[in-house]
Amino acid sequence: QVSPGLRTPRVPVWLCSVSGRHGVLFGTDSRLLSDWKYERIFHLYFCSGQQEQTRTAHLTIDTHSHRWEEAQRSPCSPGRRRPALEMAIRTKWAGATISWNGTDPFF
Repeated sequence: QVSPGLRTPRVPVWLCSVSGRHGVLFGTDSRLLSDWKYERIFHLYFCSGQQEQTRTAHLTIDTHSHRWEEAQRSPCSPGRRRPALEMAIRTKWAGATISWNGTDPFF
């Protein structure tokens, strides 16, 4: 029998398959599940269990940033590739700016 905590998680949790690798993307703020106002700036964590990932990636998601602000922080060419994890996050929060907080983005 599946426990109620697994059927209805208390914090946001997504099982991901990004570029053929599996991982868990999760948040620690339960308010993200019930109140859209907390989706302005929030933190998510990603853990893949792969040997090359030595620590959990801490990501800051800003859903109300502007594209020109992102361009000022990191210059990019029109053909610049984005990490697959960022693209997966943007399927839920289109146009969000994602900060890796010192972790090297991985594809």
